[in-house]
Amino acid sequence: MRFNYSVAEAPQVAESLAPISSFDPTIDHQGLNCHGFFHDAVLVAASALFLLYLGFGAKTNVRRLVNGRSWVMISYYALLWVAALLNFVWCALQTWQCSLGKEASWNHLSLVTTSAILCLEISLVAFLLQEDYATGLESLIHTFTISGIVVAVDAILKALCVFVLKVPLFMNVDSTHKGKWTLLAIHELVLTSVYGYIAFVHFSNWREKLPPRPAFYHYIMAMFGINVVELFACVLALFGASFGCWLFGVAAVVYHSLYLPLLYTTFLADFFQEEEFRLDNAYYAEMRDAGFFDADWD
Repeated sequence: MRFNYSVAEAPQVAESLAPISSFDPTIDHQGLNCHGFFHDAVLVAASALFLLYLGFGAKTNVRRLVNGRSWVMISYYALLWVAALLNFVWCALQTWQCSLGKEASWNHLSLVTTSAILCLEISLVAFLLQEDYATGLESLIHTFTISGIVVAVDAILKALCVFVLKVPLFMNVDSTHKGKWTLLAIHELVLTSVYGYIAFVHFSNWREKLPPRPAFYHYIMAMFGINVVELFACVLALFGASFGCWLFGVAAVVYHSLYLPLLYTTFLADFFQEEEFRLDNAYYAEMRDAGFFDADWD
């Protein structure tokens, strides 16, 4: 999920293809569908818990990254921290979209947050599709060049839609806005196609070209599933079904609450465990060479 939503929205106005300005001072902000305490509490609690988890393990993980000397993993860990902080701020400031004078700030925050998370999505798949994904400065440059171009294009298109065409991608005003749901559906269709293609390759004769990591396939299937749900919700909302708005909102809460932890366990957790195992073996070898275990053989 890369856009905003409402968990309990119903059609409010007649369907219209005309863009709606999120900066219109005449908008009745009391009428916007703010999500309520429970919705915001779930988002804030989930994002805060993940930040605390990252914080408690930061010292040990940084030491392992330094010892591992992998530019890819170091960069990805730093980007994960940036995305996690932005996601927490985004979750904590949900009321901005319903506050007079905060529309521009909310749109900028949403644009930066969605771009950071999208960069993680693209680069993660690119890393894992390489056999030497945990090594090499050349691999880092190649991967981030590709993901950087894709994210830049995506961010420019979103900015044009939001700030020029006035399409309320990040706002809860006018949930029946066809321009909004059309763009969301196209966005989700692209992501669904990418994850669906990788899932298809896994079950085809070309599966040996993919990395032999079970966690990678679990990640791909999870992302394929959530994007299918989001695409289905966008299509329903595009045709005026309020259930589509509600379903899109539920999927958004799941995405912003669980995606970063899923990404961490899929990609970084294995590296940290392997690095800890290598360090333990190195310490054991040093102690053995120093004669600490000679007495055990007497």
